[in-house]
Amino acid sequence: MFALACLLTACASAPPRTVTPYAPGLPPSEGTELGRLTAGFRYDPDGMSGARVLPQAAFALDARLALIRRARSSLDLQYYLLGNDKTGKLIARELRDAAARGVRVRLLLDDFYTTGLDPMLLGLAAHPNVEIRLFNPFAAGREHAATRWLSFATDFHRLNHRMHNKLFIADGALAVVGGRNLADEYFLRASGANFIDLDAMLAGPVVAELQTIFDNYWNSEVVFPLHDIVQSTRPPDELRRRFDAIAPAAQAPPPPDPPESDMFGEPPVSTAIAQGKLDLSPTRAAAIADSPDKALVDTDSDDPHRRRPPTVAERMRAQLDHARSEINIISPYFIPGEEGMNHFAQLRARGVRITVATNSLADTDEPLVNINYNRFRVQMLKLGISLYEVSSEQMKRSLNLRKIFRESRGALHAKLALIDREWALVGSLNFDPRSAYLNTELGVRLDSYDVAHRLLEAFQIDNVESVYEVRLKPVHGFDPVGDDGRREHRARRGAGRQCAGAAEAAAVLVVRAHRPALAPWPAAPATSTRYPASFVDRTARRSQLPWPKRTLTAQTLLQRMRGFSWMRVS
Repeated sequence: MFALACLLTACASAPPRTVTPYAPGLPPSEGTELGRLTAGFRYDPDGMSGARVLPQAAFALDARLALIRRARSSLDLQYYLLGNDKTGKLIARELRDAAARGVRVRLLLDDFYTTGLDPMLLGLAAHPNVEIRLFNPFAAGREHAATRWLSFATDFHRLNHRMHNKLFIADGALAVVGGRNLADEYFLRASGANFIDLDAMLAGPVVAELQTIFDNYWNSEVVFPLHDIVQSTRPPDELRRRFDAIAPAAQAPPPPDPPESDMFGEPPVSTAIAQGKLDLSPTRAAAIADSPDKALVDTDSDDPHRRRPPTVAERMRAQLDHARSEINIISPYFIPGEEGMNHFAQLRARGVRITVATNSLADTDEPLVNINYNRFRVQMLKLGISLYEVSSEQMKRSLNLRKIFRESRGALHAKLALIDREWALVGSLNFDPRSAYLNTELGVRLDSYDVAHRLLEAFQIDNVESVYEVRLKPVHGFDPVGDDGRREHRARRGAGRQCAGAAEAAAVLVVRAHRPALAPWPAAPATSTRYPASFVDRTARRSQLPWPKRTLTAQTLLQRMRGFSWMRVS
């Protein structure tokens, strides 16, 4: 073992990187179907992009599969995790088929969760038109989790820096961003834990910004061609046959067709493309991303070329300063830290209402994160911040939710900030120190009344039976709130006292959500100084369409979604 440790220590650093010419993305073209469908947004006189929110898992997976199958020039995928499961193998197989049609496929993966994936990746990369690169890779001990962890320990400073971005670009014309990785649990296909998540599909000028972000990562010095890290003596034909054996249709079948319409009355993306019409909400959009070498550069260097640019977390905090009335934050991992608490205090002093929804300790997949979040609960409640926590046990008590989740555990994974009910920040960023300082992240600001209110509708956190509201309560008082409330109170009161400290006369009480945290919809603006007149006209026309967004609540949605492959409401 000592000899193995010494060997891994010697080999832990990344090997020399093959010098490759700069490879840019391919521009959109009206010679492709996706290019023609989105041409109106690329040439919009007001510079508006188009957006469609995808909170439902079945529709999010359908969108990705439809874009792969309809692509004709290029596919650029950048992900933190590609699962060695039904969904991961299905995506890999679809990428292979796209490459066989002549589509240029570029797949960029963070290397942290690629244990056991090398044979599939080598087989996929053996196909013409496919290139795979790895972000900040493990150079030694790749085959087994134990040896990877040993490598991680011996090269901690480098390997602790991960690429958390999630980005999907088809033909340079359409992009998908959000919180979902390419694995079963992000699309309600896992038998264990499944995630409540969110994506947005985008068209127009923002896709060009996202393409530039992808190209910066693809050509970065911390990104390595797969064959620099994983070598094989097998000939390409054998690698391709091995890929066919690893990812056959029998082991990774396509999902069932999604329902005819989503919660907003929109058809699946596959259907919309087949009909030749994509109904996207006009929005001002801007994409931001961390530098690929975010954690490896000096933040205070005197040399401007070596100084780290502002991070996504820093720029997001700056965006929150523009809030006038309210901020709604949804994050699976929420640790505000002292700096964040000071920021919240300044916002509350201006009268900005703040609502936060996150996972409960029992339901998070990162319990250490939740323990650190608990340290700040009392302080946030004393500032007047509304806190909500997701409970999978309560989900299973609901007839509708039990049918959807069966025996699996549901946890929140969406990353979203809604400001003043007018604009939103969507992407991969968690509100925790790892996202702020170590991992690279990607986010998109969507400035649109229509998009913001669709997101508000999708995440009505207080109108479903799976959410508890966290409140302050005197330590020695006890006001039971039903049987569920009493059990939850007993489970958490000790943690509340620890958060408050021995001298504090307050504890945390977790009760079922009864009052709405989000007020009813305001009327659509008849005029606006924030948007061009053409945008206001288009938004007004969309608000008159016969889809049920103005009457549908999360509770009635759940009653209507029997058989839907979705329960991503929190």
